[in-house]
Amino acid sequence: MIEAFVRIGPLMDAKSYPDWAQKMIDDCAESKRRVVEHEIYQRLSDGKLSKKTIRQYLIGGWPVVEQFSLYMAHNLTKTRYGRSQGEDMARRWLIRNIRVELNHADHWVKWCKAHDITLKDLQAQDVPPELNGLNDWCWRVCATESLAIAMAATNYAIEGATGEWSAKVYPDTDYAQAFIQQGDKESKAAMRWLDLHAEYDDAHPWEALEIICTLVGENPSEELQAQLRKAICKSYDCMYLFLERCLAMEPVQRQTFSKPVLAAG
Repeated sequence: MIEAFVRIGPLMDAKSYPDWAQKMIDDCAESKRRVVEHEIYQRLSDGKLSKKTIRQYLIGGWPVVEQFSLYMAHNLTKTRYGRSQGEDMARRWLIRNIRVELNHADHWVKWCKAHDITLKDLQAQDVPPELNGLNDWCWRVCATESLAIAMAATNYAIEGATGEWSAKVYPDTDYAQAFIQQGDKESKAAMRWLDLHAEYDDAHPWEALEIICTLVGENPSEELQAQLRKAICKSYDCMYLFLERCLAMEPVQRQTFSKPVLAAG
C-alpha cells in the first residue's frame, strides 16, 4: 500500500516534499549544474558564440522542442481517470500543458528565423548524430518507463534545467539586448521562446515534482528512488553531452558573434 503524499508547504520549496525527494534533488544537483552553468550559455549571453555553433544548437535542439508535447501526450495515455489521485493530477496537468508546448515550437521557429534558419533546415536535421541523444532518450523513457519516471526525466528535469539556463541568456545580456533594442515585431518574436522560459520561479517543474511524489507516495522503495534519480540525471547528462558537442565546433580563436540581423520575409 502506497503511503499517500499530500503537500502542505509552498509548491516551490523543497522542504514541502518527502525526505527521499529532497535527497533526490541534492543527489542530482551536480548533474544539473553542469547544464545550467555550461560555458556555451555564458558565451551566448556575452555575444561570443559563433554563428556556426548557434546554428547547430538551434537545429539540433529542434526535435526536443517540436516533440516535447508528444512526450507528454504519450505519458497522458498511461493515466486512467479515477484510478489514483496522482494519475488524476497528471491527467489534468498534461492536458492543460500540451497546448502550451505546441506554442513553444512556434516560438523556436521564430528564434531560428532570426538566425537565417528555415523550417526546412530544422526538418532536414543536418547535424552530428550525437545531438540526437536527448530526443532518443526522451522517447525511450516515455515509451518504456512508468508515468512517474517519465515525467521525472522530462517535465521535472528538462523543463527545470531549461528554465534556469534561459534566465542566464535573457533578458539582461548582450545577446538578448541586441534583439530587444531593435524594438521591432520580428526582434521581439525572436526572443519570445527565451522570454517564456527565462523564469527562475517557473512553477512547471515543481508541479511535476508534486505529481511524481503523489504518484509514488511518501516512502517509495529504494529501487524506485534509484530509478527516479537515474532518469533525472540521465536527462541532465544528455543535455550536457549535447552542449559539449555544440561547443566543440567553436574555433580556437573565439569569434565574437555580431549583432543579429533578422532574416527578411
